[in-house]
Amino acid sequence: MTSKTTQVAVITGASQGLGRALAQELASRGWSLVLDARQEAALAEAVRQLPGGPHPAIAGDVTDPAHRRELVEVAAELGGATALVNNASTLGASPLPRLAQLDTETYLRILEVNLVAPVALTAALLPQLRAGDGVVLNLTSDASVEPYETWGGYGSSKAGLDHATRVLAAEEPELRVYAVDPGDMRTQLHQDAFPGEDISDRPEPTVAVPGLLRLLDGSLPSGRYRAVELAPVGAPA
Repeated sequence: MTSKTTQVAVITGASQGLGRALAQELASRGWSLVLDARQEAALAEAVRQLPGGPHPAIAGDVTDPAHRRELVEVAAELGGATALVNNASTLGASPLPRLAQLDTETYLRILEVNLVAPVALTAALLPQLRAGDGVVLNLTSDASVEPYETWGGYGSSKAGLDHATRVLAAEEPELRVYAVDPGDMRTQLHQDAFPGEDISDRPEPTVAVPGLLRLLDGSLPSGRYRAVELAPVGAPA
């Protein structure tokens, strides 16, 4: 992907779930990581578990322009980002309301976190990504293409991210730009979508990691993918 000895990835939402699982695997492969999450204590604990380094952890809100600038500046100090993983997401409310009952301020927050912030962070990191023949991974959802009841706010934000990914891929043909549906997973976000329900039948977030690694390490064309369809045969679930 680049002639640099060390790859540098910026990962948002890295304190838990899929972001944390991907960070663990990339760190074990020698990557340097710039990690973001809103909760400082949880992010610091996640970083303590990572091998290698440096792995700067920057707590903050991805909707905050000053926080995004800090992520960009720290990545530059490490030599420049060669990958951006836009993983941070919000449901907005739990339990999920029907679309007609979705509060306007809540909907705006969903769009800011799930759509506007990833586009803005990508734009800010483009000079580094261009220099490193980089990769953009935007984590999306099957809710962006399927009309699930009560998932209108989240799903429409991810549908917007899907389309923004396609546009960015057309505008930046030298980069690899992916929208990735990781599938159902046993995460806090998924639990919040089904409060009080048992979601132990869902797989751990590690099930999606092999598919993401194939995109980061490979040469597949820009586009939208499902992580489960990318995983090598025999990959652990």
